[in-house]
Amino acid sequence: MARVCDFCDRGTESGAQVARRGLPKKQGGIGLRITGRTKRKFKVNVQRVTGVVHGERKRVKICGRCLKAGRLVRPRVKRKTA
Repeated sequence: MARVCDFCDRGTESGAQVARRGLPKKQGGIGLRITGRTKRKFKVNVQRVTGVVHGERKRVKICGRCLKAGRLVRPRVKRKTA
């Protein structure tokens, strides 16, 4: 699959968007009515990043949560000195 994290295997999930109308009971109405459900997808923030995996540089797909948690070691940048 295309949009899957290589570290935690998170991928696209399916769900529904629920449309409601009416005034809630706590605000003095007779309650909310569900008027429709639309299928939708929750997509993972997957990015292609260069990292060190098993001692060598490799491009991997990693989600934002794993990237923020530090599960991928970033390679050192080689800079030219003047």
